Amino acid sequence: MSGGDMAKPLLGHQSMESDPSMPAARRTIGVLGSGDFARSLAIRLVCSGFKVVVGSRNPKRKASLFPSAAEVTFQAEAVKKTDIIFVAVFREHYSTLCDLADVLAGKILVDVSNNTEINHHKESNAEYLASLFPACTVVKGFNVVSAWTLQSGARDGNKQVLICSNNQEAKRTVAEIAQVMGFTPVDMGCMSSACEIENIPLRLLPAWKIPIFLALGLFLCFFTYNLIRQVIHPYIREQKNKLYKIPIEVVNTTLPCVAYVMLSLVYLPGVLAACLQLYYGTKYRRFPDWLDQWLQHRKQIGLLSFFCAALHAVYSFCLPLRRSHRYQLIEMAVKQALEKKMNIWVEEEVWRMEIYISVGIIALGLLSLLAITSLPSIANSLNWREFSFIQSTLGFIALVISTLHTLTYGWSRAFDENQYKFYLPPTYTLTLLVPCTVILAKVIFCLPCIQQRLLRIRRGWEKGRYVKFVLPSTTGEYSSGETSSNV
Repeated sequence: MSGGDMAKPLLGHQSMESDPSMPAARRTIGVLGSGDFARSLAIRLVCSGFKVVVGSRNPKRKASLFPSAAEVTFQAEAVKKTDIIFVAVFREHYSTLCDLADVLAGKILVDVSNNTEINHHKESNAEYLASLFPACTVVKGFNVVSAWTLQSGARDGNKQVLICSNNQEAKRTVAEIAQVMGFTPVDMGCMSSACEIENIPLRLLPAWKIPIFLALGLFLCFFTYNLIRQVIHPYIREQKNKLYKIPIEVVNTTLPCVAYVMLSLVYLPGVLAACLQLYYGTKYRRFPDWLDQWLQHRKQIGLLSFFCAALHAVYSFCLPLRRSHRYQLIEMAVKQALEKKMNIWVEEEVWRMEIYISVGIIALGLLSLLAITSLPSIANSLNWREFSFIQSTLGFIALVISTLHTLTYGWSRAFDENQYKFYLPPTYTLTLLVPCTVILAKVIFCLPCIQQRLLRIRRGWEKGRYVKFVLPSTTGEYSSGETSSNV
């Protein structure tokens, strides 16, 4: 990005400087550094109503990169004019600030740096900065916010700013600055949390790794299975070359299998959790780690299910556009003309396809609703009951409709021996195992005797817990005793 572009904040010029009643308009903030992040930080501070002093080793050359409202001067001069200083330089350049140790004494230093690798150093950058300047108060913050977010505004990026320090007053001051800038400060505790905060921007989709590997594993398994049935089988048995089916047809047969199984895996851990609660008779017993991790990844698994379902819809829409499909239609028409077949209408097949497509559209619509409401911006506008109804009730309905979609596709093929190529059952029959198990378990949980017991457990009732009770005696007095809560 050019210097001219960096000097033009994307936020506009509606700052709070014109309102003298705001505390921010009377506070001066220092920024040490002249890189992209320092420039974006200065722009955001100016637009938020702060007076900004930028310290640079070459102020004359760097002044044009910053907004005109910011004062660009030498580092020593900038440090003298403020008590709150954002240190926007790399860790390896911290030592260049040692000459300013006397001037920095007693001031708040906000470390915004990150590393290039996770746990690259034994101590965090903030702790290292604190060791170089023991007379200063160091606060770790703003490192999880990108330069683009600082320029474009919190509405276009992550609004949370993670803050940690050993000084509560310093954390409160930096939190107030973050709030005025439009961010949401999150107190992460003492300085020992700085290492974890610095690792956050370096992690690549940490919550998505397991779901992505799961989806890829399912895709490879189903793809191989369909490849054997649709390509290898006709080549071995009939010497027909069906390799052209791999890019579209085989992939399109695989995608709904992955989407369907992934959707069922969203609700399977809830079934297992309910079974464990019923078995142990309490909700206070910790789930196994694998189940706990599974429950935490349900959102990502559901979104991947929707992604595969959306791809399946696009692939299905493109099936008639293939050249091979046109050749097959022409070949079929010529064959029927030679056989003098005037009426090829098959009522059963027509109804099957109509129902199959209609149910599929409804299932995709429900999956779209689930995906949209899982976004934080949409979920925050719903109360807990609304969110639970959509994700739980409508989600289970989507699973049921997806099952109907699959059964309609299969129709009577499961009873056709020609469908068992290499004695392998049709792919859709394999996908029905997990979803039907989940649906059956949900139906069983709806039985009054099980539903009431599960509801009591989730309200705090425990099997084997003794509670006191009071009974009236024959003389009109009351006597106390104990009984087990599961009697």
